[in-house]
Amino acid sequence: MKRGILHAMAMTKMADVAHPTGVPPVFVARGLCKSYGTGDATVHALRDLDLDIMQGEFVVLLGPSGSGKSTLLNILGGLDAPTSGRAAWRDHELAGADEAALTAYRRDHVGFVFQFYNLIPSLTARENVELVAEIARDPMQPEEALALVGLSRRLDHFPGQLSGGEQQRVAVARAIVKRPDALLCDEPTGALDVETGKLVLSAIARANREVGATTVVITHNAAIAGMADRVLRMGGGRIVSIEANGNRCAPEELVW
Repeated sequence: MKRGILHAMAMTKMADVAHPTGVPPVFVARGLCKSYGTGDATVHALRDLDLDIMQGEFVVLLGPSGSGKSTLLNILGGLDAPTSGRAAWRDHELAGADEAALTAYRRDHVGFVFQFYNLIPSLTARENVELVAEIARDPMQPEEALALVGLSRRLDHFPGQLSGGEQQRVAVARAIVKRPDALLCDEPTGALDVETGKLVLSAIARANREVGATTVVITHNAAIAGMADRVLRMGGGRIVSIEANGNRCAPEELVW
């Protein structure tokens, strides 16, 4: 009986933190499950997961490899489909949507930043960003997006002439040039050293603040949690804790 009461109290606390602004969430997941394989070989990447993310939030998803972070991000970004449950962006139902609807959703609403930059080596920084601007509905100028990430002086450099951190900042500029509603980042500092990683996180934080993109960063690096509005810890395909961050750090203040 006591254990049940404590569990109910913990869930109530998590529910309170799940709606920090008192407004409807922009991302909603209910009973989200994702499985791969069949029979004894089945892998349960997500297990009955519930989640709300609010407009303009900066959320960090923490957890070890295999905890379900990337699977969740891919579903929220319309790159993957759940096995069961609901996933939605505002009035866009993502679970069960056809490929044409998901393509339009990704094009019009979502910017992605991955661990590896995936820049086209034969194009300059400006040209890599222009590729996305050309298909967006209301893009920034590529020069504006690159200025936001501190690369105004590197517009006409090719990826091979840029450091790893500069290439990742070009990738951030490419993601934000379309003025996305959501910026989804999968281990964006995973291939970088500490100081370079902080520069990339500063670029992401500035996009969240100045573009207004609801931002989700997944990482196994607990130090990055210091810059988030909320920290969601994952384990075994579930969200195991939700913590509000009342004293956000600037990226340059992080220590790891």
